[in-house]
Amino acid sequence: MHAGKLVFAHVMECAPWHTVRRLIAKYRGDFNIRTFSCLDQFLCMAFAQLTYRESLRDIDACLRAQPTKLFHLGLRGTVSCSALADANESRDWRIHCEFAQALIRIARALYAKEPLGVELHETVYALDATTIDLCLALFL
Repeated sequence: MHAGKLVFAHVMECAPWHTVRRLIAKYRGDFNIRTFSCLDQFLCMAFAQLTYRESLRDIDACLRAQPTKLFHLGLRGTVSCSALADANESRDWRIHCEFAQALIRIARALYAKEPLGVELHETVYALDATTIDLCLALFL
């Protein structure tokens, strides 16, 4: 049996967790929360993004498929579709916005001296590459 870390855990080690905890405290993201913390929500949504999950049910089904591995992913609370929906609806979006800006600052410093191969007058960011299925019949 493999006793090492999961790939997702290795990827998440690179995140500046002190910044996430500071933002959660700043916006009181865990105020009056019992089981499903902001960190759990972030880890679930990061896992969903990296594994191309398409819905809350898809995220829930994927994470519940291996319940013994949730602790090794970093999840401490119980994951359910309703907990994810409630967290996404009620938690302050500015936590994730400022965290994304912090990650952009880190990436900008890391790649400041790297040539991009494209001359741009302004900075361009691509944060989400979610595909949207369109029906051709609607556009004819």
